[in-house]
Amino acid sequence: MPNERKTVVVTGASQGIGACIVRTFLERGYSVVANSRNITKSGAFAPSEKLALVDGDIGEIATAAKIVETTINKFRSIDALVNNAGIFFAKPFTNYTADDFRALASTNLEGFIYISQLAIKQMVAQKAGGSIVSITTSMVEYPIAGVPASVPMITKGGIDAITRSLAMEYAKDGIRVNAVAPGIVDTPMHKNDPKEFLKSLSPLGRISDVQDIAEAVLYLTEARQVTGEVLHVDGGAHMGKW
Repeated sequence: MPNERKTVVVTGASQGIGACIVRTFLERGYSVVANSRNITKSGAFAPSEKLALVDGDIGEIATAAKIVETTINKFRSIDALVNNAGIFFAKPFTNYTADDFRALASTNLEGFIYISQLAIKQMVAQKAGGSIVSITTSMVEYPIAGVPASVPMITKGGIDAITRSLAMEYAKDGIRVNAVAPGIVDTPMHKNDPKEFLKSLSPLGRISDVQDIAEAVLYLTEARQVTGEVLHVDGGAHMGKW
């Protein structure tokens, strides 16, 4: 990383993968602006010279504007954005309700669009390039039998698609756009699931931890020649049957 300290915005930052991403970037020497609905009350982090916290629903444009305003006021630039905020729940396709879809679209799609638009505008104005990395899921391309998640995959699949489109659209501005597609990750979401079953869902026979995902995000953020990439961190599950 260059000597000049860079600034990264991380959404969905109060726990799990997001919190690990914040810690990883701080350890790497970045300034970080971390967002979640109630990140200041969560106790996950304390504000510091290198870390700013912004509360708010990322699915609301006012929250995105507040994040960018805070970032520029405190750190003067946006060099990278990590779109980590997302929600997921599985049920049979015919059981999803209109409210379910609205919730998924708000966090997973609007939560991507509003902050990414503002971050890209700032990056273009800075004329120094930048990086956007989003968290999707390996299940977009490789569904798992017995995990009915068709409606969430509409939203996550949309992130895969827009990642490639934006990578091409902003390549001449030096803005790289990539995504990380995890498989099963050891988070509270799976605390009641049998570990041996979860291990069986990848050829490597291991469950990813949050650090595995954070390191992939860091790599893509700093990989100067990588753009339009969806990097699978799923123990090889995307290769097919085993």
